[in-house]
Amino acid sequence: MGGDVASADRGADKQSDVKNGAKEAQQILAGAEAGARNPRSWIASWVITLMCLAWSGYQLFIAFRPIDSHVARAWHLAFAMALAFLLYPSYKPHRPPFWIRGLRKVLPLRSGRSIITRIPLQDIVLAVVGVTAALYIWWDYNQLIMRQGLPNTTDIVLGTILIVLLLEAARRSLGPALATLAALFILYTIGGPYLPEVLRHRGVPLDFIISDMYLTTTGIFGVPLGVSTDFVFLFVLFGSLLDKAGGGKYFIDVAFSALGTYRGGPAKAAVLASGLTGLVSGSSIANTVTTGTFTIPLMKKVGLPPYKAAAIEVAASTNGQLMPPIMGAAAFIMAEILGIPYLDVVRAALLPALISYLALFYVVHMEALKLGVAALPRELLPLFKRTFLRGIHFLIPLAVLIIYLVVLRRSPVTAVLLAIESLVVIMLIQRPITLYFSLTLARRSGTLTQDVDMTVELRKAFVTGLMDVWQGLIGGARNMISVGVATATAGIIVGVVTITGLVGRFITLIDTISMGNVVLMLIFTAMTCLILGMGMPTTANYIIMATLTAPVIVTLGGDAGLVFPLIAAHLFVFYFGILADDTPPVGLAAYAGAAIARSDPIRTGIQGFTYDLRTAILPFIFLFNNELLMIDGVTETGAIIWLDNPVRIIWVFFSGLIAMFAFASFLQGHLVVHCNILERLILLAVAASTFKAAVIESHLPLGPTTIQAIGISAYFGMYAWQKWRVKRRTPPAAAA
Repeated sequence: MGGDVASADRGADKQSDVKNGAKEAQQILAGAEAGARNPRSWIASWVITLMCLAWSGYQLFIAFRPIDSHVARAWHLAFAMALAFLLYPSYKPHRPPFWIRGLRKVLPLRSGRSIITRIPLQDIVLAVVGVTAALYIWWDYNQLIMRQGLPNTTDIVLGTILIVLLLEAARRSLGPALATLAALFILYTIGGPYLPEVLRHRGVPLDFIISDMYLTTTGIFGVPLGVSTDFVFLFVLFGSLLDKAGGGKYFIDVAFSALGTYRGGPAKAAVLASGLTGLVSGSSIANTVTTGTFTIPLMKKVGLPPYKAAAIEVAASTNGQLMPPIMGAAAFIMAEILGIPYLDVVRAALLPALISYLALFYVVHMEALKLGVAALPRELLPLFKRTFLRGIHFLIPLAVLIIYLVVLRRSPVTAVLLAIESLVVIMLIQRPITLYFSLTLARRSGTLTQDVDMTVELRKAFVTGLMDVWQGLIGGARNMISVGVATATAGIIVGVVTITGLVGRFITLIDTISMGNVVLMLIFTAMTCLILGMGMPTTANYIIMATLTAPVIVTLGGDAGLVFPLIAAHLFVFYFGILADDTPPVGLAAYAGAAIARSDPIRTGIQGFTYDLRTAILPFIFLFNNELLMIDGVTETGAIIWLDNPVRIIWVFFSGLIAMFAFASFLQGHLVVHCNILERLILLAVAASTFKAAVIESHLPLGPTTIQAIGISAYFGMYAWQKWRVKRRTPPAAAA
């Protein structure tokens, strides 16, 4: 009896621990993306709710009836800044600034007035002033056009106010890194004449800086904010609505029912669920919290150590941003910067994303073999067929999105609007239809013991669906606050680069540091992406690095006699910006996963980055082997020649996948069993020769396809050899 009580107590403690971990992870997510503040005042709550609904409604309206792009961006930024000041406190409650601590020692401040549960007056004032400065573009738009290039005093004053408040909004919602970096770039613009020769420029007057950043579309209201306004909000809104409809849970249930009974099933289900969620999420932290709440406890249950369970979820969620069509909003921004169709970006990103995800399945399988992780019993899992069919209607909006984007080649805005329309219809009717059939069947079978008014119950179900749409609209707006602020702040950096011609100086600087060595240049660029990405969201990191270093990669590669397509350089910096989300010591996705698993976040981050090393080599590979991006070549004018032979594309994908498997086995030191040093070196040689057969081709009279075939044969040959060794060493009784 006492043992049963103790067992029940331990079970209750574990359940409580899981709930506390999930709550802590949700707080990390809220603080990073949706705003940590939760006002108790019903007036403040309703004002914030109505602003979120108004923002979502405004974005849907301008999608149907487009307005001037500059004006649209001004309203977009006004909503983002207002909500940033209202939802993000000026400091963390547990770590107030020194002057707050000093006042508390001197003055008898009232207790219980938390900045999380109330909105201070100064934040309301900052929100109003920020909105005023942003909407001045809309209010005086016609006059601004008339005096373009000749700003008056009001323009300069309001421009200065907007820049200062934007930096503060970025500091609150994104942390100090991006705001500090943008401020340093502004100082660089002003202090150019006093810098070392390699970075020196003539300097730019302050009024010209303010005018260019505020009144044109090359600074704050430039391409990044334009993409956020035109495309990103709608896709984030689509993801929020799908989650509120139950699509996120459906993806998780399908993943578990399909893969739970295999070795390391919960870990493999985490990878699949995170990949499916990543199709519409675009946020590694949100992905970790959404799927990790379910997957991490189950991974621990079947025998994975807590830090490895969290690391697998973090690696899977981080890679979710690689998955088209959203790619953390980078796909749209990349298309705008490069001036190419959005589908071309998706085409180039598809094979590396699939290879990376399938390789993560492989890594998880290796871990399960090494640790002897068991599968979940089938009785603990729902039936796959029933689970899949129960939520198959959630695939309709995704099908609409993909068909209109890929098959019919309509614009992203048209495709996502139609997907949102179909999703809203599903949200409104799914509950009434389910209720109607369940009540009808219950009446026919005689199991309905009390009289139920069908009309009343159906009306309640419809209202519940309406509330789901309501919550989805609010969630979409809250999730966009950090994106809107990040793209506007990154626009400052882009504007500075444009004004000062910094790219040319940056090319000289990196060329000097790398001593003209292309590999060193790429390693230096990758490290810069990782360091910058530790303190800012992927989207902002990509914008900055695409502006500064992507041209450097192409230029220095050309100087070395190599042809790097510009889209390959952009994907290179994008990949390493993503990897920063699980790179210690700052990776927020690792902190969220560790909170759920109750593990050390630094150890979790290191393990997650170890799993992601297979992803870290992919950018180097597709720079030198463009076929992985389905690129067959580049014309003299820089136009891309796409690989359009289906057989060749399938071979590129298959050979790349086997090469990645070989590299993952080299890192893990495991194939069927533990690999010795010689076997690991052979696996590394297989990966290198299969990924970059042209290097060997120049020394041997063999074609690249033949070299790849030899490498693939060597991999499967080693697999068969280890299988035979295991079978030979296993006693007959044990084998039986």
